[in-house]
Amino acid sequence: MLARLAILFVVVPLLELVLLIQLGQVVGLWPTIGLVVLTGVAGAALARAQGLRTLWAFQESTAQGRLPTHAIQDGLAILVGGALLLTPGLLTDVLGFALLLPPTRRWIQARVRKAVARRLEDGRIEMAVVVPRPFAEDVVQSTEDPRSG
Repeated sequence: MLARLAILFVVVPLLELVLLIQLGQVVGLWPTIGLVVLTGVAGAALARAQGLRTLWAFQESTAQGRLPTHAIQDGLAILVGGALLLTPGLLTDVLGFALLLPPTRRWIQARVRKAVARRLEDGRIEMAVVVPRPFAEDVVQSTEDPRSG
């Protein structure tokens, strides 16, 4: 787990920095900065549009009495994709756009579902279901007057 966090927070940003520097050397400083700004703005607009579409799908599913599982998965993917696009870098932009575009988002979601199912079967992920007790059992019965004391 520590190795994965190191990759996420150290290796990926360093790789992004190297790619941005190389791109800057090829096309120049201002076009590189423009590209970073453009992907951020375009990503925010796409995330907003896809987010609204997902919200409508969520509302439609719940109105029909169905669990909005796909809408929830889409919402999470869009949130992560939008965050990745706001992060400066080329690799994060590619993954961010992949999470915002429905065909690639579906492909990624299918792979994630398979990986989670495999880990559940192997016992590497454990799920616990917490069932709330009825409210009446949670109330402590007291015969003392709370004002006395």
